[in-house]
Amino acid sequence: MDYAIETDNLTKNFGSLTAVNKLNLKVQKNTIHGFLGPNGAGKTTTIKILVGLLKPTSGSVKVLGQEVHVDQADSRLNIGYMPELPKFPKHLKGAELLDIYGRMYGMTQQQRAEQIPKLIESVGLKDRENDLIGKYSKGMQQRIGIAQALLNNPELVILDEPSIGLDPVGMVEVRELFKAISKEGITVFLSSHLLFEVEQICDHVTIINKGSVLASDTLQNISGALGPAMIHIELANLSGAVIAAVKKLPFVSGTWRTGNTLFIQVTTYDDVRAEISQQVTGAGGVIVGMSQKTSNLEDAFIQLVSKDKGEKPQ
Repeated sequence: MDYAIETDNLTKNFGSLTAVNKLNLKVQKNTIHGFLGPNGAGKTTTIKILVGLLKPTSGSVKVLGQEVHVDQADSRLNIGYMPELPKFPKHLKGAELLDIYGRMYGMTQQQRAEQIPKLIESVGLKDRENDLIGKYSKGMQQRIGIAQALLNNPELVILDEPSIGLDPVGMVEVRELFKAISKEGITVFLSSHLLFEVEQICDHVTIINKGSVLASDTLQNISGALGPAMIHIELANLSGAVIAAVKKLPFVSGTWRTGNTLFIQVTTYDDVRAEISQQVTGAGGVIVGMSQKTSNLEDAFIQLVSKDKGEKPQ
């Protein structure tokens, strides 16, 4: 298997805090790979190690077949990178910023002249390239950040929360851009907390918590691992009596809670909401809302992270 990213027991400590804990990550080339985890899971620290901004405490990391070292910038010329909430000099114009990055990449004047206008249009900044970055909205700064990450025609693009600040239209445009560059043979590795967005564009997903991998597989396999369906019930007040009543139903294989929302894993494709509703109300529960759907990435994420936190099924 040909991997764009491969780590072996990658570990990063900050004093007594272990941010990345023996992380074994494999990202196949020519895929759009989502990197997920709750806040503080170690995603951004991992990304900074991948691009050579942080030195690992132990373990190893290969990107595009080469060992990553902090002091070897040349090995990263085939990588595009956009950090979370990028900050660019406010006195520069958008096109000027890209031109400076192009020079740092060693691109010729002709290459910059061809690539910069194309990227500006593809990220939706046409006619705004000569505006000062200081006058850009948060979403526009995200767009110019994506453009700089793609500037050198990289083999691998690493993006940390690329959809922050984008409006719904911008999210769709960026989503289509990622799909288009993937078809050109560029591997896209993105960290995001927007699970719906990840489902729309990623074909592989890795979920981490406390710096370790909880699951890593195709999106289809991870989303479908729970079973036929998941029912979400929002209650005015979720009590132990309600959970106990629901668990008595023969088609319920597991339950998890978040606040006053109960996630119920069932083993049937039949619509069993009526039976569940009867059990809930019989136990004194007041239902605010209920939905049944095929298990998805959000369900898998909640179950995996809850288990890792030591939260047993209710």
